[in-house]
Amino acid sequence: MTYDALGRSEALGLRQDVFLGNLRLLGKENRETLREGNNYAASLAEQKRYGEVKSLMRKTLPVARRVLGENDETTLKARLVYAIALCKDTGATLDDLREAVTTLEEEEVIARLVFGGEHPLTTGIEHDLRNARAALRARETPSAS
Repeated sequence: MTYDALGRSEALGLRQDVFLGNLRLLGKENRETLREGNNYAASLAEQKRYGEVKSLMRKTLPVARRVLGENDETTLKARLVYAIALCKDTGATLDDLREAVTTLEEEEVIARLVFGGEHPLTTGIEHDLRNARAALRARETPSAS
C-alpha cells in the first residue's frame, strides 16, 4: 500500500505476488484471496490495464458472489472495480458501458441499504455511476455534424 501511495513501480508486482500467494496457499474461495484479488485489480486499473482487470474480475467475481454474497463489502468492491474497468477502457463498446451502468446502479442500491448513504463506498459508487451514465449518454447521443 505504501509503494502504491508513493507511485513506486514495484507496487503492482507486489500486489500480484500477494494475490497469487494467497491463491496458492488459501485457495480461490478464501476471503483474503478475494480481497487481495480486488487490490491487485485496483492496482491494474490505476495503471490503466483495464483488459487485465476485466479478465481477473470475470474469474473472481462469480466466486465472491457465491462465497461471500452480494451484500459483502469485498463483493461490492469487486463489482465496482469491474464496472470502472468496463467504463474507462478506451475500447469500451456500447454494451460495456451499459453493463457498467447497470452494475453500478445495482451496486448503489445494495451499498445504500447495507452501509447507508454517507458511507465512502456508497458515495464512491454514486460518483462512478454519474461518470458511467455520462459516458453512456455521450456514446448513445449522435454528435451534430
